[in-house]
Amino acid sequence: MSSKPPGAPGTSWLGEPIDARPLFRPELEALLGTLRGLRPADWRAPALPRWSVHDVAVHLLGDCYGRLGQAPDGYRRVFAPGETLEAFIHRTNQEWVDLHAEDSPASLVDALEAAGTRLARHFAATDPQAPALGVSWAGVDPAPGWLDTAREFTEHWTHRQQIRHALGRGTDPEPRALSTVLDTFMRALPHTLRHTPAPEGTQIEVSVEGPAGGTWTVTAGAAVTAGTDGTDGWSLTGGPPRESPRTRRRPPGQRGPRRFPRRTGSVRCRRPVGPSAADRRPVRLSPQ
Repeated sequence: MSSKPPGAPGTSWLGEPIDARPLFRPELEALLGTLRGLRPADWRAPALPRWSVHDVAVHLLGDCYGRLGQAPDGYRRVFAPGETLEAFIHRTNQEWVDLHAEDSPASLVDALEAAGTRLARHFAATDPQAPALGVSWAGVDPAPGWLDTAREFTEHWTHRQQIRHALGRGTDPEPRALSTVLDTFMRALPHTLRHTPAPEGTQIEVSVEGPAGGTWTVTAGAAVTAGTDGTDGWSLTGGPPRESPRTRRRPPGQRGPRRFPRRTGSVRCRRPVGPSAADRRPVRLSPQ
């Protein structure tokens, strides 16, 4: 899974560590506050093509149990013969949702409060530098604990936004959580660019305006120039907070795409040919 070969010196190419550990408790409180105010019809509102608000809440409960290593109701996730990881994830996610389709909203909220509280305590006690679960879209396995934790936070935050959107509400603009989500997803940039050739020193800058924004820069190393899969590939620097972003983007808090894609849109590319001849052109990045 890793885009860096074994023996690569650390994971500094991922940028500065993110500490999402303190955010799980307020994220849980925000989720519970939303769910406790729902009417019966709200629970049936479509949140995703195949899932209702109730289904997304059940899925979040399953995420909590999975990270806590619990298997309520005797449910075990087991690979089918010849099953790919992607197929396994989709199948078991749906099986879990189907298993709890008849759970009452009250019992579901109570279970989420109990499991979510334990999960917040679990992450609060983790070592941010210890090896942890791999993060495929960042190209690192094992991942440092801080990235695994931040990735898990984006999962909970994103599903809560899907519930909000199903209820006709906008994306929660609370800046600390949104800033952490944006910063985490930017860690995909070096891996996304791994097959993109560029002269050594080429920089791509991504800026996001608003209280949750920042500026991130990915820089091409020697391996990118040589077209090899060496340890000196693309590396990331920057993040929130940053002042006076030079590339205008949609301010966080305004209604945007609901699926939260990892596409950065138009950004600024500068090649190392001298300040007076900087090549500035839009570059569209898509997940590889």
